[in-house]
Order: sequence, then C-alpha cells, then structure tokens
Amino acid sequence: MKKIIILFTLSIVLISCNSSDKNQSIDTLIASKDVKAITAKKAELQSQLNQLEDVLATLDVNKGTVALVSVVQLKDTLFNHYLEIQGSINTNENVLVQPEFPGNLVELNVKAGQKVTKGQVLGRTDDGGMSQQLASAENQYALAKTTFERQKNLWKQKIGSEIQYLQAQTQMISAQKGVAQIKAQIAKTVIRAPFSGTIDEVFVEKGEVVAASQQGLMRIVNLGNMYVSTSIPETYIGKLKIGTEVDVYLTSLDKTYKGKVRQIGNFINPNNRSFGIEVSVPNPENLLRPNQVAKLKVIDYVSPNAVVVPTNVIQQDSQKKSFVYTVTNSNGKTGIAKKVIITTGQSSDNVTEVLSGLEANAIIVTEGMNTISDGMKLNF
Repeated sequence: MKKIIILFTLSIVLISCNSSDKNQSIDTLIASKDVKAITAKKAELQSQLNQLEDVLATLDVNKGTVALVSVVQLKDTLFNHYLEIQGSINTNENVLVQPEFPGNLVELNVKAGQKVTKGQVLGRTDDGGMSQQLASAENQYALAKTTFERQKNLWKQKIGSEIQYLQAQTQMISAQKGVAQIKAQIAKTVIRAPFSGTIDEVFVEKGEVVAASQQGLMRIVNLGNMYVSTSIPETYIGKLKIGTEVDVYLTSLDKTYKGKVRQIGNFINPNNRSFGIEVSVPNPENLLRPNQVAKLKVIDYVSPNAVVVPTNVIQQDSQKKSFVYTVTNSNGKTGIAKKVIITTGQSSDNVTEVLSGLEANAIIVTEGMNTISDGMKLNF
C-alpha cells in the first residue's frame, strides 16, 4: 500500500514538472533572455527536485534496508561556550638596565644567565672625581659644624650677637646639604638590580664609556609574574570580571595553563571597538617567555543542565531545518530511525547545545546518519 501511495506522489511531482499549462517552456525562456524569469524558473525546478529527493528517500525506507549505525544516549551536562582569541605573553619585570651616571664602566659584576636579587650591585661607573669633591665638602661641613657649636655655646653665655649665631647655623646647614648632594650623585654611579630576576643579556664590557642614551647595559627578566595581554570585542563588556578563569594554550609548548583575568580596561578603542584585558598565568616550570603567542578560551556562556550533541551529527533538510536521527523502539541492539527537527544554540569544542527537539535520555545516531532515512531499521 505504501509503495502505491509513494508512486502516486512521485507521478504527481513529475506531472507538475512537465505541465505546459502553468509553466512557460524552458526553451522559450532561454530565447527571451529574460534573466529574472529564468532565475525564477531555476528556483522552481530546484524546489521540485528537492521534493523528488525527499520522495526517493522515503522509497529507500520501504525497501526493507537495515543500516548499521553507532548511537549514544544523551544526558544533561554542563555546557560552556568560549570566546577564543589570540594574545601574547608579557611581564612587567622585563627591563633594560640604564646607567644613571655617564662615564667609564669600572665594574661589571654579572654575566648572562646569572640570577640576581633586588638591590644587588650589577656594576659601577667612574664618578668623575666626585669622591675628592665629597672629601672636601665633608671637611667644610666638619669646620662649619664646629664653628656653629662654639657660637652656640657663646650665645648661651650671652656672648656675641644673635646674627653671628644664625650665620654659623646657616653655614653648617648649607655645608651639610652640599655633602648630601654629592653623595647622591656618587650613588648614581652604582648600578643596582631593580628587582629580583635573571640577567638575560649583557650588552657592554668592562671599561666601556656608557651613557643613558644607549640601548642599555643589560636586560633583566623575572619570569615569575607573567600575564597575557589581548583585546576583547566591546560586546563582552559585563560578561567578564576580575577573577574569571581562562584557559591559556601555548602553541609552542603544546600546553594549557589555567589563568585568571586580573585587569579589565576602561577604554574602548574606537578603531576596532575593543577593550584590553590582562590574564595572569602561572609559570612554575619557567617555560613561558615574553612575546610568546597564546590562545585564550574565555568562558562567556554557561548552561548547567544542557542537552548537547556532536556538531557533526546535525544535518539540514531541503527547507534548511536542522535535524538529527534518533532511535525509537530500541531493544539495545536494534531500533527504528526517526528524523527529529531541532533548534540549536551555541557550539563549542565540537558539540552543539540543543535548545528544543531533544530531551535527556534520547538515543541519537552518531555514525552512519548520512546513509539512513526516517523509518529505516537500524542495527547498532
């Protein structure tokens, strides 16, 4: 009976395709060179072809074919959608050490690869004779201090004038400031580590004349405070917050690190409508390096009890509707294929959330779905 109905339907479609009362001759259309009419005719024929394909698929069902497929039973699961974006590894403790005082480099105490601590003396430049100036200034200060103390004792005994006492005090203070100023200048000849880290490169040799205008004496890097910097589209404002977990994948290492958003920018770049973020990344093995390329996966959507299916099992019919094949009348080894129209949500990690059409515990076909049709007997 089914075959009779199907053949009858196919005949109707074929007659519809060949009807001369309602459809203009294709040859006539081509001769008219009416592009709009030809395009309309093409769309009409395509629709009829889709109908024929659906009918032929139904005919295959009724041949009694049994298909071998793989299936899986769905369960409620946690579904996370990620924003995937590229960034680069950085550290705030990556600097070129510059000399504060120009002159001859008389000391160089470190080499590349050496670990140093904050404040450690890395080198020293010649003070240009300021040590002698300091000695002279200290003598002047000592004399001014002695003069002031004597004048102070006399003033207490009401001997001498107040102006003499004040002048002696002023001279002593001035000499004291002169000594402090020279000491501050000499201190600039000492080159110290601004933070604890590792000397990555040394660009000078002992005895060279150095100045603050050159590229730097050496590079010092601390790999213990690494982060990834990148830009996020402005549509994600409000979806991110300080502490949001982020997966950081390093292509060069083939490793994934768990990071956290530590800073969110307050400025929207008008050129690309994005804002900057920083993601702190642990570096226990010291494998991370500044300027490494990182791929970030930022969670921007969470569904705690979602029904998800492998993205590759979702198909589209001639009407552009998404569907999957489920299994009905299953006894654990066999069943009947059923085409189910679904509404899909977001996709991530090769799975897609199903918003409607499927429920937990449904059995879906995961392999062989391209060779079956609605109503076909299945073995699995």
